[in-house]
Amino acid sequence: MKIIPISKLLPGMFVQSVTKQTGRIKIKNQGWVKTQAGIDKLKNAGILEIEIDPDKTLTDSVPEKEPTQTSTIIKKRDPWQKVHSSEQEMGKAKKLYDEAKTLQIKAFKDIKAGRDIDIAPFRELASGFMDSVFRNQDALACLTQMRQKDAYLLEHSINVSILMGIFAKHLGINKDLIVELTTGALLHDIGKIKTPDEVLNKPGRLTEAEFEIMKLHALYSKQILEESGLTGVAVDIAGMHHERLDGKGYPYGKKGDEISLYVRMASIVDVYDALTAERVYKAGMEPIKAFKILKDGCPDSFDGELLTKFIQCIGIHPVGTLVRLSSQKVGLVTESNPATPLKPTVKTFYSAKHGRYTEVQDIDLSNKKTSDSLESAVKPKEYNIDLERFYKNSILP
Repeated sequence: MKIIPISKLLPGMFVQSVTKQTGRIKIKNQGWVKTQAGIDKLKNAGILEIEIDPDKTLTDSVPEKEPTQTSTIIKKRDPWQKVHSSEQEMGKAKKLYDEAKTLQIKAFKDIKAGRDIDIAPFRELASGFMDSVFRNQDALACLTQMRQKDAYLLEHSINVSILMGIFAKHLGINKDLIVELTTGALLHDIGKIKTPDEVLNKPGRLTEAEFEIMKLHALYSKQILEESGLTGVAVDIAGMHHERLDGKGYPYGKKGDEISLYVRMASIVDVYDALTAERVYKAGMEPIKAFKILKDGCPDSFDGELLTKFIQCIGIHPVGTLVRLSSQKVGLVTESNPATPLKPTVKTFYSAKHGRYTEVQDIDLSNKKTSDSLESAVKPKEYNIDLERFYKNSILP
């Protein structure tokens, strides 16, 4: 027998008895816990520690810690399985996101001062992102939607890195390689620090001459990473994420098979986040509209098969999207549901019918007892909703 904390209990384990709890629940029958919902019930009942029989576990092994290889997780578990709840993971995810911002700011200062950037902390952060994604990808995915209008350069690279990691996990790519992909994505726009502010932050359409200046950022990114000692796919992502399948991209004009799978992935994720981002001079686009624009770019610019997988991966209404339900309740998508993508969990807090804030309620649209359904994505300004305040009060720990 083996005693483990409730946080280590996974579907498929055989529960022998309760050894520590805050309540008085009694397990009448020993047996297997087969679903995450069953585990959550034990946690909610105050169970802190349980005794399991490892020999009866239905999974291949009882991990002492997080596996280090994606291939291990993909083979032994459903890649969508959530080891932690969104609430459990959000604090760790927010800490990682804040660390990423601090690291980006330091890198910008180093480049301006003529110093090489230290790659090691970026690779370590990328590894932390992936650990979080494999515990519960919804937490970091939600943070990619918490945008500040004046922090695009910082947040865009972080968001692309997170989404790239989620995408790569969905495709079953080895975790060590995913870390390299997310490292490259974290730094893919680092060259923009050398772009003049009047071009980089111009609110209107760039002139032809200005666009030629803007296109140089990809070359600068590649150069900066190579001078800092980075090689391989991470550098490819930084230098070639604006290449297009028809050869009309930049800076090299590569086309077709000259563009690797990983660069094709990065180009999709980069454009998706740019389209949905809130800018000082431009409102972010709803995800479903961004998907349409990307679809219109297939097969000339983007890989259609990969785009379909990306949409499957993050959902038609991704975590963090503000939506209206058929009941006229308004809330945020907080948990994805890959089995039924149009039935995620929504945290409602506003009534469109009555025009006022309501008590916060978690609604699992996939629950058979739920009569509500998802109607459409909406913009906060439609109801004068202060999303930032809601994030701080109801989402972030």
